[in-house]
Amino acid sequence: MNFDRNTIIGFVAMMVLLFGYIFFTQKQQAALELEKKHVADSVAKVEAKQKKTIDTVAAKQDSVRRDSANNAKAAGGFPQAANGAEQITVVENDVMKVSFTSKGGYPKSVELKNYKRFDGKPVVLGGDGNQFVYSINTGNNQSALTSQLNFNVGQVEKTADGQTIKYMLADSSGESVEHIFSIKNNDYLINWAINLTGADKLLTQGILNVNWDITVHQQEKDLKYEKGQSNIGYLEGDAYDFKASGTGDTKKLNDKVKWLGMKQQFFNTTVISAANNFSSAESNWTVPEKELDSLQKVMDVKNILRFSVAGVSKATIPLQLYFGPNDYHILKKYNNKLESHVQLGYGIFAFVKYINKWAVMPVFDFLRNHIGSIGFVILLLTLVIRLIISPLTYSSYLSGAKMKVLRPEIDELKKKYGGDQQAMSMEQMKLFKQAGVNPLGGCIPAVLQIPIFFALYSFFNSNIALRGASFLWSNDLSAYDSIMHLPSFIPLMNGHLSLFTITATVTSFFISAYNMQMTPQDNPVMKYMIYFFPVMMLFFFNNLPSALTWYYTVSNIVTLLLQLVIQKVIIDESKLHAQLQENKKKPVTKSKWQERLEQMQQSNQKLQDMQKKGQPKK
Repeated sequence: MNFDRNTIIGFVAMMVLLFGYIFFTQKQQAALELEKKHVADSVAKVEAKQKKTIDTVAAKQDSVRRDSANNAKAAGGFPQAANGAEQITVVENDVMKVSFTSKGGYPKSVELKNYKRFDGKPVVLGGDGNQFVYSINTGNNQSALTSQLNFNVGQVEKTADGQTIKYMLADSSGESVEHIFSIKNNDYLINWAINLTGADKLLTQGILNVNWDITVHQQEKDLKYEKGQSNIGYLEGDAYDFKASGTGDTKKLNDKVKWLGMKQQFFNTTVISAANNFSSAESNWTVPEKELDSLQKVMDVKNILRFSVAGVSKATIPLQLYFGPNDYHILKKYNNKLESHVQLGYGIFAFVKYINKWAVMPVFDFLRNHIGSIGFVILLLTLVIRLIISPLTYSSYLSGAKMKVLRPEIDELKKKYGGDQQAMSMEQMKLFKQAGVNPLGGCIPAVLQIPIFFALYSFFNSNIALRGASFLWSNDLSAYDSIMHLPSFIPLMNGHLSLFTITATVTSFFISAYNMQMTPQDNPVMKYMIYFFPVMMLFFFNNLPSALTWYYTVSNIVTLLLQLVIQKVIIDESKLHAQLQENKKKPVTKSKWQERLEQMQQSNQKLQDMQKKGQPKK
């Protein structure tokens, strides 16, 4: 179909008007919504003035009195636990600052000293919405949650390798609850021992149900992407598994579970059973709707961890609490597969984690220990990877060169057999066999490189060393590098444009254009399909970490250079053509599979010939 100049100008003008209409319509709609909000706020203020003012101070005092009365009643045989205000005790080591509360005697929040949020504030895990609570019997037909009881706080004691703090509840009959927390120097792990004296009376049927509620707060600048990288992880037996956060779900676990954790993109909070496994566990989580993203919540999680201590009067339940980064090397030293939170490969590409563990990570760590810039580390890592796979690259380009040399002979076969595709296919395969050319020789090396790409995709998404690392115009290589805000109506772009994505797209386009020049396509669809992938990259790569798009940019540049060197310098097409002609003179040995394939093709050809002869002449 041919288009004249006026048609093209008219089409372009129509597209400009369409986009202009969409832009101005959205702008007017936004202004209308703002005006509606202004009117609603004004009406709300007028109505608020007309309402009777409530004495909030008096209401708060009434609430405190009611809570005190309820707590005093629930405390039963622990009357001293109903009195006193909440006391916060802060215990610090080299890497974290833990705030313990006397109301329930547990760590309320943990501030990580070596990490900052996207907005520059300290990374805090836990905080509002975080609690470890269980129920105990405080008297005849009376029970209370530990969060209702004010524990006696012991002094923070220094030990040879860290610090210890104790919380105690005791009654006159000798029943007691003791929480002992130990924190080592330069460690993210908190050891927690729950000691129960009179456990047969304190617990109903000898079952301790620890309710662990936690709100997982946003730490990275792209909340939507962080939600996609967050999940509920657990170790069941010796096997790690996880449930994606999605829109919320429930997961019930059996008595083989060793630990349960809430994993974010670069941090996790995990409860570990230090002795026996949990008797059972259950996790329920919800993910806030998109319109509630302003609350900066990744997910709200409610967990139940069950322990059976039936038949004993004294019981100790040893737990470990991890509040810290998803650093593979830090997690690996605990020897409980906690490093599985760093997902180096999962799903159908779970096998790529071995590529990351045994190849990518050692090279990256070595380069990182000797080079200060993470951007240059990625550049050198790319060169190392391309050097390792260079035999595959050469094999692919050599196969392409052979196909190019044979192209005139293939064109002659097309002229000879016309539309007879069956005969054409047979003769073409015979030509390839005689010349010693594998038609899939260019595809197989490319397919073998796919696992490497997925390995690097997982590696760059999970490597905390990239977090906050700047390079060129990117302030954070673990996130996209936005250089421009885009209208929200553009699909898949997430309201921004990444410059490294542009460089990756442009270099991919150059590769496609070069390949088109070297291997012309007769099929008009294929002429344009090779450009389809670079264009789609712009949409799908725009939200990925800039470390990955920087790697892809470097890899594309290396690919272009290799193509030029191999095809222009190393490969001599005239010598290659002579070699293929010599190959034709050699006797061809056929495998049984090739013989059966040729027999099938010959049978199909005979069948077609018979059908043609049987057709009546027109």
